[in-house]
Amino acid sequence: MKPAPPTPSLTMTRRSALVGVAATAMAGAVPSGAAAPRRPNVLFIMADDMGYADLSCYGRTEYATPRIDALAREGLRFTHAYANSPVCTASRVALITGRYQYRLPIGLEEPLASHPAGLPAAQPTLPSLLRGAGYATALVGKWHLGNLPDYDPLRSGYDRFWGIRTGGVDYYTHRAMSGSPDLWDGPTPVDQAGYLTDLLADRAIAEIEGRAKDARPWLLSLHFTAPHWPWEAPGDEAESRRLAALTDPEALMDYDGGSAATYAGIMERLDLQVGRVLDALAASGQADDTIVVFTSDNGGERFSNNGPFSGRKTELLEGGLRIPSIVRWPGVALPGAISNAQTMIMDWLPTLVAAAGARPDPASLPDGIDLRGVIAGGAAPERTLFWRYKNHGQQAARKGRWKYLKIEGNTFLFDVAADPMERANLKNREPAIYAALVEEWNSWNKGMLPLDPATYTHGITGSQLADHFGAKD
Repeated sequence: MKPAPPTPSLTMTRRSALVGVAATAMAGAVPSGAAAPRRPNVLFIMADDMGYADLSCYGRTEYATPRIDALAREGLRFTHAYANSPVCTASRVALITGRYQYRLPIGLEEPLASHPAGLPAAQPTLPSLLRGAGYATALVGKWHLGNLPDYDPLRSGYDRFWGIRTGGVDYYTHRAMSGSPDLWDGPTPVDQAGYLTDLLADRAIAEIEGRAKDARPWLLSLHFTAPHWPWEAPGDEAESRRLAALTDPEALMDYDGGSAATYAGIMERLDLQVGRVLDALAASGQADDTIVVFTSDNGGERFSNNGPFSGRKTELLEGGLRIPSIVRWPGVALPGAISNAQTMIMDWLPTLVAAAGARPDPASLPDGIDLRGVIAGGAAPERTLFWRYKNHGQQAARKGRWKYLKIEGNTFLFDVAADPMERANLKNREPAIYAALVEEWNSWNKGMLPLDPATYTHGITGSQLADHFGAKD
């Protein structure tokens, strides 16, 4: 097979000029006698189980997301951004540590109900590194990295926490799948009526307004639960009451609920509330000093549009891993830019720590890379990205346009640039590329924690695999 020409890492105009300006800013060059520039604030917004094409700016047509679309027009939109995992907890471990999640026992668990796993308080994190550099830090929204008393956002670098500790709660009762209330202000339970997406936005707005009166730069992690199940849009209190009356805790997963219209309502309210938060940031006078990131923790579920890809949450197919990723960085990201650089959630820690003028902990160096040059218009370095997922023996690696995939003993080589649906298995046509990727994956895996038979993950079914792959090799 004749190799295709390499694709450019960024599509934009005036790229060279922007790179020069950004490089000067990132190097900290300050004219003689001038005050040092203020270190940027960080507003990191993460959706939950949002598919690659669930935003209008990524291709959704059944409803509109005008406020998040506007954020993309004002900044850079990545088209080859990846989650570290096809499930929530593992990706959040990678985000907060900047490392492959398989380096920590908590990164092997999803969900956390079966084992008392959590993020160790001694583990360096994005908020702890920024707090050490003088930042005020807050988490509003989903934690999902362990429960009290051993694991707590306030022990992992956040000054303040307001949100949920488990994986998914009812939007109205704020109860977890176990039936227990799960809305907290630090260690204190919160009993407050309201649709959860609205409450999280209200709290984030209060945080932003409060930070305007503080001279310190700040990090606000705003981790919405939308559009994660249960399938309850604004106005769906009756559905919430129906779920609350069910005696089986697993029923909160709501396999018999939802519709495309319900999902649209969840997404439209999320877009509205993101817009309110961005409006508050602008009204506070802090927008020009703030990096805003919007992304998802993994691919979408049954009502999502996962783009031109096959697969969904819990699968190492592109649909389970490819995510929307937008960054607005005044003075660095050119408005309206589109990048096809291959990025991963774990890249945000080294990027944002460097932007703050801080450094990672030398005892816990990130596996992610600093994306500042890419965001400014430069090319991304070539590297290989790796995944594994316990259910059905899933393995994957991507390098350039090539992707190695293993599921249920089936092994594949895909050209995901030409074949985003991952249908044409090229391992026999390109045996050298296939063998090299398998060797890279095996070498990488030796440096990760071994799979623990006692850990638990939920995943795809054999019938779903059969639909896509057919018989085993």
